[in-house]
Amino acid sequence: MGRPAQIFAASGMLRLPPGSPPRRRSPLLDHAVSLTGVARARICYVPTAVGDDPAAIAAFHNAFSDTDHRISHLRLFPQPNHGGLREFLLSQDLIWVSGGSVVNLLAVWRAHRLDAILREAWEAGVVLGGGSAGSICWHVGGSTDSFSDDLDPVTDALAFLPYSNGVHHDYPPQPRRERLHEYIGSGLLPAGYATEDGTGLHYVGTELAEAVTCAPSAHAYRVEADSDGLVTETPLSARLIA
Repeated sequence: MGRPAQIFAASGMLRLPPGSPPRRRSPLLDHAVSLTGVARARICYVPTAVGDDPAAIAAFHNAFSDTDHRISHLRLFPQPNHGGLREFLLSQDLIWVSGGSVVNLLAVWRAHRLDAILREAWEAGVVLGGGSAGSICWHVGGSTDSFSDDLDPVTDALAFLPYSNGVHHDYPPQPRRERLHEYIGSGLLPAGYATEDGTGLHYVGTELAEAVTCAPSAHAYRVEADSDGLVTETPLSARLIA
């Protein structure tokens, strides 16, 4: 039997207390790698949402310099750095998408027909994952600061998962929780799931298998509205990792 279709969607920007030692990589990323079941995994980093920033690419490669995993990246500016995008992406064990602008990411991916290729990779058992924009993109949509700091709705994400997605749900400077409630309550977005920083959602097929966290105080939530538009949040049990 082949590998199941899996997505790991996270709010990976764990904000550490001042004076904390720097992390080489997030435990959430290590967890995503573990979902491949491969000891020496082929991991492709896709930084479209940050405009293929060379510093982000270098940092990702450096983060795995103490492992035997086979790290690559996919650049789309000014043109793809790999010929045969379909074959390249289908050969991976994990495709990890950076945070950044989910709106720009979706536009560029569709121009290169990556939406169809990524769906094929997912259905073939390549683990898809990412944080922030790299989380929202797999869902129907969510709130985003891609347009402005007002956290506008994005409703045309890839929709591999038939839910809305809220990220950085506990980030005080931005009303992330309030905007997600507003959009679900109005029917602009369907019911879905939200994550606080340091928390991730593991889907098998289109069903949520579990929530995990590397921050004991962080949570994930099911967010839904009743027929009157009243929104409720239900905390999910999140398994502590690392």
